[in-house]
Amino acid sequence: MPAAAEIGLAIAACGLATYLWRGLGVLLSGRLDPKSAMFEWVSCVAYALVAGLIARIIVAPSGLLAETALADRLLACAAALLAYHLARRNMFAGMVCGLAVFIGAGYIRGLIA
Repeated sequence: MPAAAEIGLAIAACGLATYLWRGLGVLLSGRLDPKSAMFEWVSCVAYALVAGLIARIIVAPSGLLAETALADRLLACAAALLAYHLARRNMFAGMVCGLAVFIGAGYIRGLIA
């Protein structure tokens, strides 16, 4: 089998697998009650996973982020949360503010040239 045919077959198989599950999701979504106990549990687990990941990134980062000061990461997180709430729960405002504070702290400490 030529390499182009193998690549085409792999792309087709991946597309089929992806769209099969998406199609099943669309078919079953009408039967789901978003206020059910199961949905609330899934939502709580998702929020817990995100909170755990954020806590790990702040307290025990890896890679280049580990070279930054804990105080800088905590300050950026606090600024992001404050901006999020002041902007009426606007996620974009919180992210931009947190990033700006983190970059600013890096400039002040001389980590970013």
